[in-house]
Amino acid sequence: MLRAAGVGLGDEVVVPAFGNVEVAEAVTLAGALPVFADIDPVTYCLDPLSVEAAVTSRTAAVVVVHRFGRRADIGRLHTLGQRHGLLVLKQGESEAPYDEMAQRRERAAYLDTRLKGVRTPDGGDGHTYQQYVVRVPGNGRPDRDAFARALRTKGVECGVPVKTPVHRLPEFRRCVSLPQTELAADETLALPVDAALTKRDMQRIASACNALGGLLQPAF
Repeated sequence: MLRAAGVGLGDEVVVPAFGNVEVAEAVTLAGALPVFADIDPVTYCLDPLSVEAAVTSRTAAVVVVHRFGRRADIGRLHTLGQRHGLLVLKQGESEAPYDEMAQRRERAAYLDTRLKGVRTPDGGDGHTYQQYVVRVPGNGRPDRDAFARALRTKGVECGVPVKTPVHRLPEFRRCVSLPQTELAADETLALPVDAALTKRDMQRIASACNALGGLLQPAF
């Protein structure tokens, strides 16, 4: 899409650093330079204010990635694109069938009301819960990683959605301030909400989390 739009050598493309490296790689394959903007801490998608701050005279496009089943603020980003003459491209997530999506929302709602000691996701704007991502408070990644290890010993599958932000990878390393991206990378953990999970499975997940959550105190 970037090449078809004429984006290439000498152009800059604003992309998120919180996510998969493939987006930044696609920009470099088109001959352009990826420029990283910060995320909104609620949606984990590009923050329009951070995108605008990253725009220069060389910026040709913005690649917007919807994250975890929560949509980016595409309206504000399109308005920004029109104001600066930028192409705004979207990369969506593969969505589950409607029945499975409804079951995911049901399981997410169950965890929303029962989890303690972690911050549950904001369910606004039609969240489809491709991943149920919580925040583990504490002093950063060591607490989150210890929490995840303890859950796995209790038989709860969980995963770190973004282990290393793209701007920290050697081939894309940038000296850029992305505080919300850094914090999300250190605190986020994806808990299971698959449609195949039974009520007993969900109770076990909530119990395992709650047994650990009180041990982790937020940093002051």
